[in-house]
Amino acid sequence: MEKFKAFLKKKDVVISGKRYGIDALGAMAQGLFCSLLIGTIFKALGMIPALSFFGDISGYAMAMAGPAMAVAIGYALKAPPMVLFSLVVVGNAANTIGGAGGPLAVLFIAIIAAEFGKMVSKETKIDILVTPTVTILIGVGLSMLIAAPIGKAAMWVGDIIMWATTKQPFIMGILVSVVVGIALTLPISSAAICAALSLTGLAGGAAVAGCCAQMVGFAVMSFKENKVGGLVSQGIGTSMLQMPNIIKNPKVWIAPILTSAITGPIATCLFKLQMNGAAINSGMGTCGFCGPIGVITGWLNPSEAAAGNGAVAISPAAFDWIGLLLIAIVLPAVLTFAFGQIERKLGWIKEGDLKLGD
Repeated sequence: MEKFKAFLKKKDVVISGKRYGIDALGAMAQGLFCSLLIGTIFKALGMIPALSFFGDISGYAMAMAGPAMAVAIGYALKAPPMVLFSLVVVGNAANTIGGAGGPLAVLFIAIIAAEFGKMVSKETKIDILVTPTVTILIGVGLSMLIAAPIGKAAMWVGDIIMWATTKQPFIMGILVSVVVGIALTLPISSAAICAALSLTGLAGGAAVAGCCAQMVGFAVMSFKENKVGGLVSQGIGTSMLQMPNIIKNPKVWIAPILTSAITGPIATCLFKLQMNGAAINSGMGTCGFCGPIGVITGWLNPSEAAAGNGAVAISPAAFDWIGLLLIAIVLPAVLTFAFGQIERKLGWIKEGDLKLGD
């Protein structure tokens, strides 16, 4: 056993929640961003006659979602080049067979294939044959066995959440908004979670609300400490930058969470806000404005997953645009700032508690 542990250590095979649940999951979201998400944005731009060439490009980007996710996961696991390149095949197989729940299948299968590939890498004199063979056989073999069930399970969970949100928009609006918003600020990937569950529709709208509440909320609430730089880095970057401060004083998290508990049901009950773009947009918030962009692209051209759940293209009215602006920007800014001021007066937040590190 000790020899095996030493071998795993030599191969940098670290079986841990952080390595797989944070590093790999976060990298998977980046892979999705660089393929499916950017392809979706290109597709929307391509609808403009003068920018039709973006539509031609979009298909190539979106088709590479599986390989991009798998390679990103392998990169996070520090896979050597031969393993990394072989994961292109694995990601394509897992995502294709996994269907709408493909991202979750890719996560599980790419991790296993990458780790086995790392273990055999450079262990033989014919590494150029052995490493890709092992990585691809294990990855594609597992895809054929378990990708479809994993994909269906993820879709089933996502369908339940979306069904429950349509039946109980107030309660689920709060739950989805708060939970996904918290996931966005934690060092895990809310975007990857939403993509894995294929979360769109009304539940996707609640998720957008929660993520925007965290990002815009922290950006505005901490403006006193972080000025314009902090406003930009958190507002269109990530609220995850506040995690060190949350660990030191968890009370700084109260204001954004309360805001998400308010904006979530407003989104689901009042504005009927639906996010019918690519599911990854549901968990992006205002990062690169991807959450609002997903809502807009979903209005004009619903994603395949959203269309499968009955979404159709619409011509948004003024009420829709006002709702999006309020949910994504105005209410998160106003409410979180107000709650933050109350916390400061109560002494729950002190000077410097929200200061970002240099």
